[in-house]
Amino acid sequence: MSHRDHSFDSAQRPLSNVDYTQAGSREPKYGSGYQDSNPRYQTNGQPKGHGRRWIWITLAVVAVIVVAGGVLGGVFGSRASKDNKSASDTAGDSSGTNGGGSSTGGGTAGSANGVAIPTSFDVNGNPIYPSSTGSAPTVSPTTITNASLSCGADPYAFGTGLEVRTDHPRLFAPAYKWACLSKLIAGDSYMASWNATIFQNATKFAAMPPTPYTEDGGLAGSGVLDVSREVQLRIKHWGYAWKMSNDTKWGERAWEELLVASGNSTTQTFGTTGNNWNSAHFLDLAEFTAAFGIAYDWFFDYWSDAQKEAIRGSIVTLGLQYGMNAYADQTGLGKYYHWWLTVNGNWNCVCNNGLTLGALAIANEDTSGVAAKLLAYTVPNAAANCAFSPSPDGTWSETANYWYFGTSAHSSMAAALLTATGSDQTLLTANPGMKLSSLYHMYVTGMQGLFTYGDTGPNKYSTTANGLMFYGQQYDIPMYTLFQRDRHDAAEPMSMLFYDPQVAGDFWDGLDLDHHFGNTTDGWVSMRSSWTETNGTYVAMKSGAIQGHQTHGDIDAGDFVLDAVGQRWAGELGSGNYLAFQYFNSESQNAARWLYYRKRTEGQNTLLMGGLDQNVLGVPTTDFGSSSDAQTSFDYTPVNTSTAFFTTDLTNMSVKRAIRMLNGRKQVLLQDEVTVPAVGMQWRMHTNATVTMSNNNQTATLALGGETMVVDLLSPSTAKFGTALPVRLPTDPPLPTGAAADASKDQPNTGVVLTIDIPTGVQTVQVLFNPQWPNFSANSFVVPPTVAIDAWTTTSHE
Repeated sequence: MSHRDHSFDSAQRPLSNVDYTQAGSREPKYGSGYQDSNPRYQTNGQPKGHGRRWIWITLAVVAVIVVAGGVLGGVFGSRASKDNKSASDTAGDSSGTNGGGSSTGGGTAGSANGVAIPTSFDVNGNPIYPSSTGSAPTVSPTTITNASLSCGADPYAFGTGLEVRTDHPRLFAPAYKWACLSKLIAGDSYMASWNATIFQNATKFAAMPPTPYTEDGGLAGSGVLDVSREVQLRIKHWGYAWKMSNDTKWGERAWEELLVASGNSTTQTFGTTGNNWNSAHFLDLAEFTAAFGIAYDWFFDYWSDAQKEAIRGSIVTLGLQYGMNAYADQTGLGKYYHWWLTVNGNWNCVCNNGLTLGALAIANEDTSGVAAKLLAYTVPNAAANCAFSPSPDGTWSETANYWYFGTSAHSSMAAALLTATGSDQTLLTANPGMKLSSLYHMYVTGMQGLFTYGDTGPNKYSTTANGLMFYGQQYDIPMYTLFQRDRHDAAEPMSMLFYDPQVAGDFWDGLDLDHHFGNTTDGWVSMRSSWTETNGTYVAMKSGAIQGHQTHGDIDAGDFVLDAVGQRWAGELGSGNYLAFQYFNSESQNAARWLYYRKRTEGQNTLLMGGLDQNVLGVPTTDFGSSSDAQTSFDYTPVNTSTAFFTTDLTNMSVKRAIRMLNGRKQVLLQDEVTVPAVGMQWRMHTNATVTMSNNNQTATLALGGETMVVDLLSPSTAKFGTALPVRLPTDPPLPTGAAADASKDQPNTGVVLTIDIPTGVQTVQVLFNPQWPNFSANSFVVPPTVAIDAWTTTSHE
C-alpha cells in the first residue's frame, strides 16, 4: 500500500464551519521569536514553559514593545487626521464599516454600473433580485473604461523569470492597489457591501480563541486540514482589516493566532514539534504555509524584525523544507508525501499554491535560500499538472465541489505570481481548458445547488468561487465576474483584490441555456429553463469514464439530477466516509471504494444490471441537441418549441439512455432502450420526496417542500414503479471487517429510491416528469410520442 492509500482529504462533514475543541497532549514547542502574553486565551491547567525558553521570549518581548510603540504612534496620527469624519466611518468597528470612507451593508449605493443588485440569497446561495428587475432592460457583459473605478497599472519595474519584487505587500495586491481600494469602495456598491461584511466577520473571528489543533481521523487520515483552512480564513480577514484601517488590534490578534499555529504558545498545544503542520497530510502543511505567507506579507509593516524572523522561520522549517523534501528527496525524507507532484487535480494545486505563497512572501529576506530553490520547482510543476486539472472542455477532473479547492488554489497562485513577479508563469495559458473551467462551474450550478456527483469534499472555509473574478479579468470574460459577484460567497478579502468594478451588464444576457461538455473522460450535459428563475427546470446528466477522477468519482454512467418548482426531485447522496477502509485506494473494478453504497452503481440515479456495478473500464459515448435558446431578459420564458436533449450509449451494458426537455421546458422525458438479461435490470432514482402510487403503480406522485411532481411510467406497459430504501443490497460484497469495520460502516441515507424492475428482453422505458406548475392546467401537459433514441432531434417530439 502506498502512503496515498491512507492519506485523505477530510472526513465526511457538512459543508459548513464547525467548532473545534482542544485536543492533544502538551509537547515542547518549536521555533523562536514568538511570545505568548495575552491572558484572554490562556488555558487553565496547562504546564508552563521551562528553562531556556524564557531566554528567547524575553528578547522577543523587548523587540515587540519597541516596534509596537512606533506602530501605535503612526496609527494614532493617521486616526487624528480623520477626526472630522463621523463615528460610522471609524475603521473596523463592530458594525462592519470600513476604513476607506464609504460604508454600506445593503449593497444598493454606489455605481454597480447601473444593474440590479441582489437583495438577499436563497438557501442554495442563489441571488434574489428586486421584483422590479424583471422589467429592466438587459445589457450584454462588457468592461467599460472608468478612471474612478480603476487603480491603473502596477508601477513596479519587474525583472525576469522568477525574480521577486523587493517591496511588500506583494501577494495579490501591491501597495498601490491597497491604497486605491478606498476609491473603489466609494464608487462601487458591491465592493462597499463586501467591505462591510469582511470587517464584520473579522470582528467575529477576533472574538474567538485561537484555532485549536483538532485531528480528524488521525494525522494520516484527514489530519488538520479544517484547522489550517480556518487559520487561513482568519488571517485573510484580519490582514485585510489591517491594510484598510491601519488599526493595530488586527495585527495583535493575528499574532496570537500565529503564535499558537506555529506551535510556540505556552498555553495551547499545536501538533508535533518540528512537524506541527502535518506533512503526513500534505494539504494541511500547504494551507498553513499559505496562511503564514499571507500574514508575513500583508502585515509586513506591522511586524517587528523579531516577529518577521519568527514567521520566516516557521515558513521555512515547518513548510518550505518539507516541500523541498517532496521535490528533491523523493526516496528519502520526502518518500511518503511527494505523490501529489504528478496529480492533475486539487492536491497539486493546493500544495503548490501554499508552498509558492510562502516562498514568494519571504523570498528577498530568506537567508536560507530555500524559498528561491523551491519556486524553481513549484511553478513549472503547477503549470504542468495543476493547470491541466480541467479537461479541454473545462470540466474539472474530480467533481463539482473539488473544482472549488482546485481553482481557488490555481487562481491564488497565478495571482500571486502576477503581482510578485509580473507574470503568471504560464499557469493561465498552459491548458486552454482552464479558460473554460469557470463556464463549467456556471453550468454545473443548478437551481437547487450544484450537480453534486461524486465526492463533495471537506469544509470550504477560505475556499470560494471568487477565482471567477480573477479569471474574468485575466481572460477578458466579464461574464465570469458578473456571475460570481452575485453569489453568496463573494464577500471575502480575495474578491476585493480580484474584482474589477469596471465590468458592466448582466451575466445571463445572451447566455445559452444548455451546454454539452463532450470530452469522453467527463461527458455530461446541463440544461435549464432560465438563469434567473430558480423555480424553473434544471436537468444535468453525466456519462463519462468512471476512472481518471482522482478517486473522487462514483460508478455512475447515466446519473442525473432534476430541479423544478423550487425543489430537487432527483438528487445525489454525496461523499462516503473518507476514513473508511481504502476509500481512496483505487478506481479498479474490485476496489474497496466501490463497497460503499454512495459510490456503488445502486447508489446513483441510473440503471442497475443484476445488482452489479457498471464496468469501470467502459467509456460511454454521448450526443446532444438543442434549440440553441439563449436568455434575453431577466424574466425570460422559453417558447413552447424550446428544447434540449442528451443521449448516451453505455458500453458493455446494452443500454442507451436519453433525456430531454419538452413543452417549453416544462416537462422532462427520460428514455432507456435496453436488452434486459435474465439477471434483471432496475431503473433507480433517489429522492427526498414522499412517494404515493396510483394508476396500477404506473404513476408516482412525489411531494416535497409543499410542491408536487407527477411521474408517469409510459412504457413498458407491464412494468410498475416501486420504492426501496437507500441501503446496500443483500447480494452486495461484504463491508470490511476487523479493525476497519467501524470506520467502514455505510452512512445512513435520507429519502427513498424510486424504482422500476424492467422486464427481461428488449425494452423501451419511458418516464415522464410533470412538475405541477402554478397556473399550469392539467390539459397543458403533453404526452410525447415514442421515438427511437437514435432518431432524436430538436423537432422529433413536437
